Amino acid sequence: MPVRADGLPTAAGNGDTDGSGDAGDPAPPPGLVVLGHFDQTPGYGVSRPYGSASWLFTWTTAGRGRLWQGGARTSAGAGDLVVLAPGVPHGYAVEQGARHWRFWWAHCQARPSWAAWLRPYDAGDGLYAVTSAPAGVHGRVETAFRRMHADARWTGTEAPPGAAPPDGQVAVAHGSAARELALCALEEIVLLTTAGSRPTEPRPGLDARIRRAQELIDADPGAPHTVRSLAGGVALSPSRFAHLFSRQVGQSPMRALREARLRHAARLLESTDLPAERVAAASGFASPFHFNRAFRERYGAPPGAYRTRHGEPPA
Repeated sequence: MPVRADGLPTAAGNGDTDGSGDAGDPAPPPGLVVLGHFDQTPGYGVSRPYGSASWLFTWTTAGRGRLWQGGARTSAGAGDLVVLAPGVPHGYAVEQGARHWRFWWAHCQARPSWAAWLRPYDAGDGLYAVTSAPAGVHGRVETAFRRMHADARWTGTEAPPGAAPPDGQVAVAHGSAARELALCALEEIVLLTTAGSRPTEPRPGLDARIRRAQELIDADPGAPHTVRSLAGGVALSPSRFAHLFSRQVGQSPMRALREARLRHAARLLESTDLPAERVAAASGFASPFHFNRAFRERYGAPPGAYRTRHGEPPA
């Protein structure tokens, strides 16, 4: 259901423009999915002294914005996803000195599985700043936001509307099907931008072929990788690859693969309700018994206990 921004002040209007907290802009009720695409000029800003009952997701496409929540602060440029959890005073505005801030935003209730994906990017006070999304996913994220905007406006009959909203148009997902479709698109966005753990800088002097082998492992740790298959993927003989990998990384390729599989299993336990046997299989472990033993050795607890401790939904 499209409306203009000035027709829905509870979604994202101009509250306190200087960020001082003197004026508040109420957020949508927690049950709704509300989103839009804005291109704002200097002077635009929103302050919510009491926070929001819903989560706020922003994806910057051009210009620069600044966001704050509690005592946490961040600046967002093109390709940055910033997420604000509910219940904490927050605000956002065009960055001082920037000519504009063009961004997508969405208010909704986060799905429980998103907690583990966002956790490595926690900047404090419920602010999550994902500033390292690979450039290769930016286009797909933009497409997902456009699809989300179209799906949110779907009435359940005919086809969803076109996926090219004008700036300032706000979509509200009223129907249950529209809400679920919109949340599926947002889940894709969160996963694309936060896949894996917090990225690290490449090791200085690491051979490009070894770095590529690590990327192959990290991209799909559950695949049936072998020394031979990984060596073939980087155009090295198996013996040369194994020697070079061990010397540069400090562990054998198969040891690195085992560690990647255990990390992958831990993320699945944190973010899904898959049975431990399915987690083992999805992580590349042929034997649930071997998986349980390896997981306990690595994390100090069996899979079930680890899930109980680390699999909490977002607060």
